[in-house]
Amino acid sequence: MTDTAIIASARGLTKSFGRKDVLRGIDFTIPAGRIFGLLGQNGAGKTTTLNALLGLTDCSGQIEVLGLAPFRHRANLMNNVAFISDVASLPRFLKVRELFDLIDGIHPGFDREKAGELLQGTDVQPNLKIKTLSKGMLAQLHLAVVMAIDAKLLVLDEPTLGLDIPYRKRFYRRLIEDYMTEERTLLITTHQVDEIEFILTDIIFLHDGAVILDTSIEELGSIFTQLVVDPDAQAEAEKLEPIHTETRFGETVMVFKNVPSEKLAPFGRASTPSLSDLFVTLTQHQNTIPGDT
Repeated sequence: MTDTAIIASARGLTKSFGRKDVLRGIDFTIPAGRIFGLLGQNGAGKTTTLNALLGLTDCSGQIEVLGLAPFRHRANLMNNVAFISDVASLPRFLKVRELFDLIDGIHPGFDREKAGELLQGTDVQPNLKIKTLSKGMLAQLHLAVVMAIDAKLLVLDEPTLGLDIPYRKRFYRRLIEDYMTEERTLLITTHQVDEIEFILTDIIFLHDGAVILDTSIEELGSIFTQLVVDPDAQAEAEKLEPIHTETRFGETVMVFKNVPSEKLAPFGRASTPSLSDLFVTLTQHQNTIPGDT
């Protein structure tokens, strides 16, 4: 695939449940070979967006995944899509090796040998019954199964929930080293924003059913700047109209949009805000930031 190949796109995507507008005309484009973080608070529309991409719910507007309308062509679509959500969906009455037999027989993209390799170093053994596995072991098994499927789009919804820190780090490292290629695209949702920031190439922030930020990590630093303000420079810094100001450990911290860092440098220490800090800033002030909704 080339850099311009599109894995998924949405235009004017809307969804309502009763009188509640869950998605309010969202637009996005997901190219191939990228790692997208879909971030939002509970109720922001993340789950509905994922369900629309996977063909689990119908929406108004236009949505395509791998050139298909997901809701109408879900069976064909899932030949090239893998999804991790609820580890409880694994059949508990099977043994691990029997689960591999089952998936090997129904999914042409499943690599049984790779699944076994991904479980090396864990306590998940082939002859263990799935119902005897701990929550963490269930998550390890589910991750190994899905990562062993040769899919063009891998959707990960809170993929490391229930796992300890060493395994979470190992999982994300394997995503980059063993799974990710220029022909594969990852879409990740998680509450552990700081944990995935280092692997993301792009972010989409959702708030109240709307996209409030859609940009690459590479461009983020040219859009937003965080300034730890020198005590005697606060009045001058405020003239540049920060979109957010707060006090942290006795220091004044401001966030600016579209103000060059070199223009801010005389007033303190300028840097790119972390994703978690930026997310809090934009969700708190999204009604007052032009161009983000």
